[in-house]
Amino acid sequence: MSRPISAVVVAAVAAALALAGCGGEEGPSTAKATSGAFPVTVGSVSLDRRPSHIISLSPTTTEMLFAVGASSQVVAVDDQSNYPAEAPKTDLSGFKPNAEAIAAKNPDLVVLSSDTNKIVDQLKALKIPTYVAPAATTLEDSYTQISDLGALTGHASEAGTLVNRMRDDISEIVKNVKPRTEKITYFHELDPTLYTATSKTFIGSVYALLGLENVADAADPVGGGYPQLSGEALIEADPALMFLADSKCCQQSAETVAARPGYADLTAVRQHQVVALDDDIASRWGPRVVDFLRVVADAVARVPLT
Repeated sequence: MSRPISAVVVAAVAAALALAGCGGEEGPSTAKATSGAFPVTVGSVSLDRRPSHIISLSPTTTEMLFAVGASSQVVAVDDQSNYPAEAPKTDLSGFKPNAEAIAAKNPDLVVLSSDTNKIVDQLKALKIPTYVAPAATTLEDSYTQISDLGALTGHASEAGTLVNRMRDDISEIVKNVKPRTEKITYFHELDPTLYTATSKTFIGSVYALLGLENVADAADPVGGGYPQLSGEALIEADPALMFLADSKCCQQSAETVAARPGYADLTAVRQHQVVALDDDIASRWGPRVVDFLRVVADAVARVPLT
């Protein structure tokens, strides 16, 4: 079910900006533990024993928990956690977390991506350990969160293996991209009203690994990371590649882009380089960032050499 465009913009932009600024001492830090050992301390989160009733209120941390092998310990996830399919999805909200509803499920660890409504203090008052994993700005942030969650759940070894595999896969993808004499330009579309992400964001850092040039950077002089372009500005920029992170929410595709007034002459449209992304994969900073990068690299390989 699609949401109104305004809601998509608010969710994509406000959440990204708010989450990036959250953290505090409960957030990512070096874990003080050996593989699978307890007690364990990560930041201010200390656990005496391996948690068996974990609640994840972030789609990205849900993916991380399952990827490190903690699936059997996760008893509930938020209403936006749709991957993997077997995740125990509930009506709990990560955007508007309710301490009473969370506590009712008797968790021994709660994982969040933002401290909305001072939920961390509320859960602390209930003596519920809480780990905050704010939106990553770099791949290293993502690796740190995976490692932390591995330590907190008793899967430090599996988390280390996952991080190493991600590093190796990303390195291999980047290595296999042929060098260009000129940078390839691109536009990353968050919704059809042309909200986008610049090079200063986590999304932008992924594209930068392949040496791409973001046409939206000039539209963001204050560095907020999520400007809105006009149609005229995008047409003038004429990117060689367009990536649609609104194919699921807003049913956008190469065909709908080509049908927009004035877009038929865009290089990306003429050369069939409008790429529909999976909205979820393109907006999360977990293990599937490798899949995101691979799709981008495949698109880059199809751009004619100059």
